Amino acid sequence: MWLRYAFRVYPDTGQRVALAKAFGCARVVYNDAVRAREDAREQGMPFPTMGALSKRLITEAKRTEERAWLGEVSAVVLQQSLRDLQSAYHNFAEGLKGRRPRVGAPRFKSRKDSRQSVRFTANACWRITDQGKLVLPKVGAVPVRWSRSLPCAPSSVTVIKDAAGRYFASFVVETEDTPLPETDADVGIDLGLAHFAVFSDGTKIDNPRFLRRAERKLKKAQRALSRTQKGSANRAKARTTLARAHARVGDCRREFHHQLSTKIIRENQAVYVEDLCVKGLGRTRLAKSVPDAGWAAFVHMLQYKAGRYGRTFAKVDRFLASSQTCPICYRVDGPKPLHVRIWTCAGCGTEHDRDDNASNIVLAAGRKLARAREAES
Repeated sequence: MWLRYAFRVYPDTGQRVALAKAFGCARVVYNDAVRAREDAREQGMPFPTMGALSKRLITEAKRTEERAWLGEVSAVVLQQSLRDLQSAYHNFAEGLKGRRPRVGAPRFKSRKDSRQSVRFTANACWRITDQGKLVLPKVGAVPVRWSRSLPCAPSSVTVIKDAAGRYFASFVVETEDTPLPETDADVGIDLGLAHFAVFSDGTKIDNPRFLRRAERKLKKAQRALSRTQKGSANRAKARTTLARAHARVGDCRREFHHQLSTKIIRENQAVYVEDLCVKGLGRTRLAKSVPDAGWAAFVHMLQYKAGRYGRTFAKVDRFLASSQTCPICYRVDGPKPLHVRIWTCAGCGTEHDRDDNASNIVLAAGRKLARAREAES
């Protein structure tokens, strides 16, 4: 399994200038390639190949006065920018053919984008020193805060600058699956807003609501930003302050997801969740609460951790009436407003808690799905 490990890096002033040049050169090459593809499409000509683009936009461009500064950064960074564009066009085409979720066509990148990145592969001859510093070509030895050791030698490193002005080094490594000791426990999980997660064994995890709790500070930072003059140094400082406040919210939410998902995978042999349509819920009156909970990111963590540690993971049908079906007589009692948290089955007269009932129905549907998969294999 390929995993990505990210660590905070702390470049000095000179190294930040060198990284800014790398970000800018990679962006220029990317935009030049997009323009070349668009011009070919408008003229009805075949799209230029990546080899032709590399020769024209990198090798030959360095010899001109207008693009001579491309030689100030590693050529590998520029080549990887073209490969990123190739992947973007490939994903766009695959989406049109229905082979993967649809994505938009590649667009021009702006130097004002909040997130910037460059990637160094093995061809760039980057390395990690014995002192733990990351040596990048034409940048230098950058200090890294190692929160853990890498399981093996990484194949590439991506240097990222986020909207808050923080720098990260992201390593791609190939890891071996390490199955955990088997257990007899399995769990169905109902994700919600009143409680972030309700387990089929009756456990309820409170929704931390990180965004809601930080709204007061975020509003104050947003007001301070709106009062500054566009293009001023104070506006840049206020923008960074607001971005850092949002970054803290995202970091807290991500840490909560990691801790909870790891605990669930360690304690259960099989995990079943409902396949929620998060994009659709984001267009309702819950448009702020749903992203604040981060269900999609949490489910993704459960899925890849289950594969890594030898657990069973499955998503049950999103159209399953989990909160309306009685687990005793399996009668579908019909839809109910969100404020109705306890209801009585009209068939057998059993009283059910809405969330507890949903998690039990998800567990039953997940077990049925697992049995069907075993029968097919």
